[in-house]
Amino acid sequence: MHTSYLVETMIFREAIIQDIPQIQAVRNSVKENQLSNPALVSDKDCEDYITIRGKGWVCEIDGRVVGFSIADIQANNIWALFVHPGYEGRGIGKKLHRIMLDWYFEQTKKTVWLSTAPHTRAEVFYKRAGWNEVGTYGKGEIKFEMKFSDWMKQKERLSNNDISSTQ
Repeated sequence: MHTSYLVETMIFREAIIQDIPQIQAVRNSVKENQLSNPALVSDKDCEDYITIRGKGWVCEIDGRVVGFSIADIQANNIWALFVHPGYEGRGIGKKLHRIMLDWYFEQTKKTVWLSTAPHTRAEVFYKRAGWNEVGTYGKGEIKFEMKFSDWMKQKERLSNNDISSTQ
């Protein structure tokens, strides 16, 4: 009797303009932090954020974008971090988060911020990832900040966890 396993290869890479339709599909698939009007975030907006304002990354499985993150270096902001609901719980968000913040802090040591809806899994994710809640933003969203020094401490903690889990 043979047992077979399906192994999916996750590819993490920089986002390109051709990824925008799939990025939009992921963005519009989420169950929390949904856009009230998907037209509010245009393809042109995405293009500007990944080519001019900052940089983006995607996670691909079988040629399909299943998660993405985008940092806005001009506004010192995390513009987006989303994973398709069918691919949650696999570490995709954590990996995209780490890649994005490593890049961000290679460009600048300025504090970066983001906002997310309260009482969501995203709020819990950012708290666990070391973000500091600093108030509210926009229409009652929670505003978080990450200082360079805090990210360095967080990376150290993550590295130590990686080492201890492999021993």
